[in-house]
Amino acid sequence: MCELLGMSSNIPATLSLSLMKLAEHGGLSGPHKDGWGVAYYEGPDVRVIKEAEAAAESEWVRFLKQHDIRSPIVIAHIRRATMGARSYRNTQPFARELAGRMHLFAHNGWLPGINESPAFKPTRFRPVGETDSETAFCALLGRMSAVWNRPDEIPSPEERLTVVSTFAAELRMLGPANFLYSDGDILFAHGHRRKQGTSSKIEPPGLVYLQRRCGQGRRGFVASGLSIEGADQVITLVASVSLTDEPWQPLDEGEVIAISKGQVTPHRPAARNEVENGSSALRDWNRER
Repeated sequence: MCELLGMSSNIPATLSLSLMKLAEHGGLSGPHKDGWGVAYYEGPDVRVIKEAEAAAESEWVRFLKQHDIRSPIVIAHIRRATMGARSYRNTQPFARELAGRMHLFAHNGWLPGINESPAFKPTRFRPVGETDSETAFCALLGRMSAVWNRPDEIPSPEERLTVVSTFAAELRMLGPANFLYSDGDILFAHGHRRKQGTSSKIEPPGLVYLQRRCGQGRRGFVASGLSIEGADQVITLVASVSLTDEPWQPLDEGEVIAISKGQVTPHRPAARNEVENGSSALRDWNRER
């Protein structure tokens, strides 16, 4: 399975050491050597750097470590290919424009049958590659377009969280569905199930997170590569596995959290009727299989 890393901060921060720690899993201490990528928000746009090579051997990863790239939201991914060729087009994070701003998505898991499911049939957004992850992203953006429909107006966090929570509940019906998604304003994280360590069992937690607050003049997340001085700072990291010796908080199975400027909003699970109303096509398809 792939591995994910996300960051949200109230002020632009660097992610160099956490990224290097994650990169070690990409072909050095772990088997995830089929590609890697990282995306940094710069206002409504993003800087995306990725390649279909092992992260542990990448000159680009070393380049990022040597440069002070700062961002309030970062999403990173290392890949172990389960669907689609080892190629740039299948490397995450994926990026698309919606409502005049860039949206990002990265997924860890396996979603067999997603391409045949009418509930996830591409509409306005279509995948460039062959992965189940990109198909899921295109389906999510199709649903998000219903709330991102007012020029120069950001939908309420509640509207967006409802869409993400309902989508995540439907996606879990196909298989392991851990993902990070951001619209440049909020970082959404959905934890489901994944392989734990060397075990072959797929079980929760699918994601863990760590939040730290630092007062004026103190350095934050030094062990994780985030070191800003001279300002009050709130940072939250979300990852597939703990990247430091600190106590990371596991997400409950099926939990969705919204992180804005480092602050974690209590998740709102999709109501039963929302899932049922939004997934009738998926349930019909499953019955036919």
